[in-house]
Amino acid sequence: MSNDEFDMSSEDEAALVAASARVTNAKRDRSHEVALRPGKRSKITNKTNTAPSHNTVLANKILKEHFNLDGFRLEQEAAISRLLDGNSAVIVFPTGGGKSLCYQVPAVAFKYQDQEDGSRASGYHGITLVISPLIALMKDQVDALLRNNIKAAVLNSSVSRDQYLAVHDDLRNGRLDLLYCAPERLNNEGFIATLKAIPGGIRLLAVDEAHCISEWGHSFRPDYLKIARFAEEAEVERVVCLTATATPKVSEDILTAFSIPKEGLLRTTMYRPNLRLLAEANPKGTDYEAKLVVHLKANPGPTIVYITQQKAAMELAATLKSKGFPAKPYHAGMTPELRTQTQDEFLGSENMIVVATIAFGMGIDKPDIRNIVHFDIPDSIESYCQQIGRAGRDGKPSTCMFYLSTKDFHIRNIFTYGDRPSLHSLRLLFKDLCSPHRKELNVGDTFTVELYTQSRDVDITPTILGILYAQLELHFKLFRAAGTQYNRYKYTVKDRRILDNDISPAAHAIKGASKQLQKWTHIALDELTASTGIPRADLVRTLETWNEYDAIDLRKESVSHVFRLLRPLPSSATEINDIITHLDSSMGATEQQNLARTKSLIDLITSKQCFSRSLAAYFGETKNLPKACMHCTWCETHTQVVLPNEPPLPPDEAKVRNVLDAVGVRDDPRFLAKIAFGINSPRITALKIKQTGVFESMNVCDFEALVSVFRKACGEE
Repeated sequence: MSNDEFDMSSEDEAALVAASARVTNAKRDRSHEVALRPGKRSKITNKTNTAPSHNTVLANKILKEHFNLDGFRLEQEAAISRLLDGNSAVIVFPTGGGKSLCYQVPAVAFKYQDQEDGSRASGYHGITLVISPLIALMKDQVDALLRNNIKAAVLNSSVSRDQYLAVHDDLRNGRLDLLYCAPERLNNEGFIATLKAIPGGIRLLAVDEAHCISEWGHSFRPDYLKIARFAEEAEVERVVCLTATATPKVSEDILTAFSIPKEGLLRTTMYRPNLRLLAEANPKGTDYEAKLVVHLKANPGPTIVYITQQKAAMELAATLKSKGFPAKPYHAGMTPELRTQTQDEFLGSENMIVVATIAFGMGIDKPDIRNIVHFDIPDSIESYCQQIGRAGRDGKPSTCMFYLSTKDFHIRNIFTYGDRPSLHSLRLLFKDLCSPHRKELNVGDTFTVELYTQSRDVDITPTILGILYAQLELHFKLFRAAGTQYNRYKYTVKDRRILDNDISPAAHAIKGASKQLQKWTHIALDELTASTGIPRADLVRTLETWNEYDAIDLRKESVSHVFRLLRPLPSSATEINDIITHLDSSMGATEQQNLARTKSLIDLITSKQCFSRSLAAYFGETKNLPKACMHCTWCETHTQVVLPNEPPLPPDEAKVRNVLDAVGVRDDPRFLAKIAFGINSPRITALKIKQTGVFESMNVCDFEALVSVFRKACGEE
């Protein structure tokens, strides 16, 4: 799940906006709206081109005046003209292909169009909404747009309270051209209501990393499936979906999701003539660090070394630094400040090496990256292409090295097999979800779930729980995500006079029920609502108002997700079992799909073919390609890269007994297999199994073979 889900709860977001409106007394006078002409908002359309030449001229004018560029590249001009004509589009450009201009230029052009045809009054030009999962990309693009005198803003966990309030004020008053947010924010009912009320509506919905929409995509995110539903409900005028990695199947899924005709697909070649694609296969025991040192000395310049685990990134960066290289690690476990510092240093460096997990690189606009090294196996061809696509954007020769070995399969399989919950866990989930209390809820009622608490109880990670809840929402239509709320509120008083002067019922109730414990004063909102009948939203709004007046220092903790029932929760064992069977089958298919993706990448690297042609063919390119690129390992050597023959070992009976003796549970074979293989889970952490010595004791075995062995031990076979 994205961090964006936890930067502000839905009810607090609504309360903060309401409190701000009272504090600033900024009430808009809407009495004149009928006299103005805000323009009609319609559903997504795909009209016939009416004046493409005029819109092309307009697009080039904006490109020069606002972005200081002399001309478009690739299919940018065609894509922008299509959007300015009122049509939707799917854009598949390689990494560094200039996708962002395809929605930034139209966002500026809408005002020009409105001025020419006189259809909309000032302040009613609408907005371009950009959905992106990448906080760093959002910030960088907004900063660049502001420098170009284009009014843009972002709403995510990186913005301050004052920035947040300013953005909402700009939205209400029609002052923004572009707004960036994460897909998870579309779960927030208050935020959706704000978007629907934007003067002039949403002129363009831009969906970045659009491959996440497709279940066939390499990084499928269920919240992306909700974007199409939002587009219809908010009556956005047109949509542009952008991705660097979409196979023909994924492209088809994106077109279908937004009802875009096939002619709306604009694709450019994946072939990069300046990238030298190299690969080496190495057996166990190879000194990879020594090989990497030799490679880096032979290929100087800004470099990204991709590695899978955070600890390994730290260790390898330290090793390279000890050998005289200007190397630094980068991973999601670092503080935001340190990540930003490392990124900024890399952007300005001529020789820095970043040893990074996949957390690094998305949205990084550095044209002179000379080397990409895959120290570990990526999870798919799509990921490999995304990562090598960050090299040589300046068109100069760059080298991409892929180290291939069987040692990486264990780490890769930890991620693949670790994502699938067991049947036992799914049953525990439904026992909790369909509790007697929740079965009494009526359609329209809401209930809350604290994913991190439930994660421990059912032994499913919060990320996978989010995926399961999205399936229950989208496929079974049991409920709809309604946002988030905080479970615990506490405050310290800074100005007692303001609290004393607030005589509202909510203020009286809060002051009467608050309990001071050492420094902080605590308030149980749910209990207070139950005892007084005062709506929880009123209590939150009062606390936020005090906080905005600087009367208190307010802190909020422990986020719960709110769901609104669309139909009664299942009550019969048959219905529950049917849903569990579907979810298990779906997760199993995803598991096999992820295994197949990794195998496809290995097959590509080890085949007797040109790497560049194989990559292009994978993404559906069959025309206008050279027969041989002459800058990959196969073309340069005509020697096949052969994966060492190092098959997994069969499960060891003595070690199986050790696991069974150390753990003592027999209710979940997959759980026992995870212990033996070395896949952590909430239950493994809670039972302190890592201290027993059996965790990862059979990491040289095939995971499915371990599951089979422990099924027998649990009496299931």
